[in-house]
Amino acid sequence: MLSPSRALAAGLGLSLLGVSSELAPTAPLSSAPSFAARTIQEQEDPFALQRSLREARGDVPVKVSSIPREFYFSRAAYTGYYRFRDFRSWSVDFPKADRQFLIGLRRLTNLDASEAENPVRLTDPELGRFPFLYTVEVGYMALTEAEVSGLRRYLQAGGFLVIDDFWGSFEWENFQTQLQRILPGHPIVDIPLDHPIFNCFYNVSEIVQVPNVGQGMQGGPTWESDGYYPAVKGVFDERGRLMVVINWNTDLGDAWEWAENPYYPLKFSTYAYQMGVNFIIYAMSH
Repeated sequence: MLSPSRALAAGLGLSLLGVSSELAPTAPLSSAPSFAARTIQEQEDPFALQRSLREARGDVPVKVSSIPREFYFSRAAYTGYYRFRDFRSWSVDFPKADRQFLIGLRRLTNLDASEAENPVRLTDPELGRFPFLYTVEVGYMALTEAEVSGLRRYLQAGGFLVIDDFWGSFEWENFQTQLQRILPGHPIVDIPLDHPIFNCFYNVSEIVQVPNVGQGMQGGPTWESDGYYPAVKGVFDERGRLMVVINWNTDLGDAWEWAENPYYPLKFSTYAYQMGVNFIIYAMSH
């Protein structure tokens, strides 16, 4: 039998909503930053991008909304390889994680966010329409030169990239190699807990290691490979603007994907939603 708080949360559609007092925002919802100045400039057909990707890759299910929105949770579709074969690592936890995170985002903020997932190729000329970009499993990333150029242009033009769900030293080395192709000469640094990324909407005072769903629900170790300690790192441009947030040795996407399960640990889903909301508020207001 569900507790009253779990029952309430089930009615809202996610296990963590209405359960944890930690999901009450730092500031009232009405005082969230205004996004009017950063509204996406819609074209005649704002969903041509999603449809073209769906047609080109029949394995990508895309739920297309007919209503243009202020914010799209955009996921980078990139080239990846595993043991010398094409590996769609970008699509791990897709589309459920994206959809469930958007349910929370729309309820926890006043942001006019799309209900639908938005996969986008790094080579798409429309990439710059989306100021926020999420990508996963970069330990298997193997970008083409065209993808490298596309992502570099995106970041230099003001785009914001969030990286998630990769573990250990082996995957780190591959990611670091790919990042140096994209942003040569830009160091990767630890982001201190007093940076606005940790307090622009929710106050996050601890970096939590979010395990994959199997380990999280079974009480197993939270780490994978030799990724014992979680970290939030970043890449800044020459003016000090944060361009890339790197969540290493943790899996926020799994927490979004399984947050509605009453047996999924609340500690992990709460942290994952808080961080995800902070990333978006920061990206849309800086």
